[in-house]
Amino acid sequence: MNYDYLIVGAGSAGCVLANRLSENSNHKVAIFEAGGSSDIWKVKMPLALLYTMHDPKYNWKYYSEPEPNLNNRRIFCPRGKMIGGCSSHNGMVFVRGNRDDFKRWESFGLKNWSYEKVLPYFKKIETWSEGENQFRGSFGPLPVNQSKNSNPLFKAFIDAAGEAGHRTNIDMNGEEQEGFGMFDTTMHQGERAGVAKYYLNPVKNRKNLDILKNSYVEKILFDGKKAIGLQVKVKNEVKKIYANKEVILSGGAINSPQLLMVSGIGEANHLKDNGIEVINEVKGVGKNLQDHLETYIQQECKTPNTLYTYTKLIPKVLAGIQWFMFKSGPCSKSFLEAGGFAKSSPERDVANIQFHFFPSFVINHGLEEPKSHGYQLHASPNHPKSRGHITLNSSDPYEYPKILFNYLQDEEDLKQTRECIHVARKILSQPALSEHAGKEVGPGTEAKSDDELNEYIRSKADTAYHPCGTCKMGIDDMAVVDEKLKVKGVSNLRVIDASVIPEIPSANLNAPTLMIAEKGADAILN
Repeated sequence: MNYDYLIVGAGSAGCVLANRLSENSNHKVAIFEAGGSSDIWKVKMPLALLYTMHDPKYNWKYYSEPEPNLNNRRIFCPRGKMIGGCSSHNGMVFVRGNRDDFKRWESFGLKNWSYEKVLPYFKKIETWSEGENQFRGSFGPLPVNQSKNSNPLFKAFIDAAGEAGHRTNIDMNGEEQEGFGMFDTTMHQGERAGVAKYYLNPVKNRKNLDILKNSYVEKILFDGKKAIGLQVKVKNEVKKIYANKEVILSGGAINSPQLLMVSGIGEANHLKDNGIEVINEVKGVGKNLQDHLETYIQQECKTPNTLYTYTKLIPKVLAGIQWFMFKSGPCSKSFLEAGGFAKSSPERDVANIQFHFFPSFVINHGLEEPKSHGYQLHASPNHPKSRGHITLNSSDPYEYPKILFNYLQDEEDLKQTRECIHVARKILSQPALSEHAGKEVGPGTEAKSDDELNEYIRSKADTAYHPCGTCKMGIDDMAVVDEKLKVKGVSNLRVIDASVIPEIPSANLNAPTLMIAEKGADAILN
């Protein structure tokens, strides 16, 4: 079986590529997804995101190795395993990153990835609810809406940030990112606006596009150093499927480097240790792993405006009925819709902290329900210096790789995380929140010294679900792909997903990943 383009992974990037590459009816395109359909209510309902996050049918449910700087805790790393990938189970916050992020990418020798060069692709993605301008698009496939969630805690939080000396920002994807307000979201008409729905579904009936669900790609096939196809298990039958033009990996920050390595692309000694024939040594495969590490500052709430209300049977049932009948009410929101960007100290050139305000306590990634009304402020440094890695356990493509984020390996990351807590506490203590604010329960007012805050961070800080960087783009010896996202040292093979990010941006990663896919599709076609 032959196609022009073979795409591995129908996540955020893969759906974009399938759409764009199949626009030309002369291109025969196949996209392979290990999971199944995302056309289910648990995906469509915004507030139901935790259901799929913890369901192995829809999620890979990775865990890191014991993290040495987080009291040897193994950190949960959910990754979407269904059509739409992580866009089918994420928090639906749509943040691009700022001008300085892409200036840094440019400084790595990536001249075609400056802010000026990526902005047209960000605009190409979206139809923004507030209308087109110099920075925003209005003709893209994806509806991006500025949140109008009216929960009074959100207004109180944004007002409190203003009282603490921070600016209000009505568009954090516009000219300036710094400030607090309501985030843009990928929610539309009461439902999740996932990439599967808006990029893939409209084109799924194209005669030149095959979407193969429940298809596990075991290996990239090579003729010498030329990628010629894939070995894929489809419905318990192993097939070899060939590419006339290119093989494109869009499996994400964990799956893409694993597939490269089991196929013979990676650090030679590591491949040999796992009994894998070396096709080409690319030392950076699996290296440069990054993520945002969040610390939660938690406070009891004296008013009944939190999601604790909906842990009770009758309110929960009524909210569900309202959504199923009218696509409205609390289930039509993600409640991750307020936040902002701030400097930890005035001397910083740009905002180095991102905040998400959430009107509930989150316990063990939502597996445990809160026991009282409360809210929390998620805070994370935008540019952690620590780097982790992904390595193989064996040559078996079905065996999960070892994941080590190495959070807080660099002392500067720990320092900035403490600064996050100080900034958060100042905001949460302002008069605008006084009618709602109960006692601080995390870290707790007794935790004041650096050592006490360090212990809280090491015992409680957790992932923001933003892994990236493991097949980084660049011109140095540890780069895996070049500016056009071609894998170094081989032909007809690209990686187009969050793994190519050289340095994590000041953002939730869905928007940057979509930009990378749009720009990558352009590089292939032009």
